Amino acid sequence: MQGGDNRKTLYPKIEPYDTGRLGVSDLHELYYEQVGNPEGRPVVYLHGGPGDGIHKEFRQFHDPEVYRVVLFDQRGCGKSTPFAELEGNTTWDLVEDIEKLREHLGIGDWQVYGGSWGSTLALAYAETYPERVTQMVLRGIFLGTQEEGDWLYKAGASAIFPDAWEQFVSHIPVDERSNLVDAYYRRLTSDDAEIRLQAATEWTRWEASVMFLVPRPDVVEESIQGAHAEPLARVECHYFINGCFLNTENQLLDDIHRIRHIPAVIVQGRYDVVTPMKNAWKLHQAWPKADLKIVPTAGHASLDPDIVHELISATDRFRS
Repeated sequence: MQGGDNRKTLYPKIEPYDTGRLGVSDLHELYYEQVGNPEGRPVVYLHGGPGDGIHKEFRQFHDPEVYRVVLFDQRGCGKSTPFAELEGNTTWDLVEDIEKLREHLGIGDWQVYGGSWGSTLALAYAETYPERVTQMVLRGIFLGTQEEGDWLYKAGASAIFPDAWEQFVSHIPVDERSNLVDAYYRRLTSDDAEIRLQAATEWTRWEASVMFLVPRPDVVEESIQGAHAEPLARVECHYFINGCFLNTENQLLDDIHRIRHIPAVIVQGRYDVVTPMKNAWKLHQAWPKADLKIVPTAGHASLDPDIVHELISATDRFRS
């Protein structure tokens, strides 16, 4: 869609033509939906978090006349079950879930679209199954390294949002603040539901507070509701405390040779505080054929108008 200032905007609201559930293990069952043209070019949408889940706006980044868009809630979040479950929930479980879903839907290969944590998962999937990927559209690059985790939960983002950081830190007693991820993990895995919910609220409040270039208190308040906050905080903290389950610190960059032939667009807000632009720059240096689009007026949020413009420009480019 084209806006009045020539910026591309989201395609019109759309409802799924198909929804379903897929058992992927003895424990986990995924919710998925399909929108657009059932005979169109297949694409799989990988949401962020980990632990966030799909939102209705995610259906609107692809031309519904051309694309068959598959969206699903990853393990433990959204409408997938069990709710906020950590057992059997690793990066490589999710990679295999994507492949099981592709086979279940009878799709040969597809475009892989992912933002934030979704970019991490997209890279992990594509490097594991490069023959199944036609194009890639990535936003807000996160490479799963300790440096990135430290930036968000130790020192870095805290210097830009010290007011929000103070509230995040104040939830943890002084003698536990040397490792906030560990301290939050203990609370997020507590047997006490109230302790879990309080920790999830503060974890999610912090992340939502640094999401936008211009703060959005309304979005922060919406984000900290329990049905969203608990799976996001629990699953995300679970991944961070386990190094995102990568085999080596730099696995995603080290294995980039497996996907260099795949056409790709990387969209990155210059003032992204959640996943700083340094990560996208590293990825582009390792993968120079990927088209890097730096958005000079944006932070991390996928619905920032200038981010939307670049993402839809990318999916429109790949229509043919």
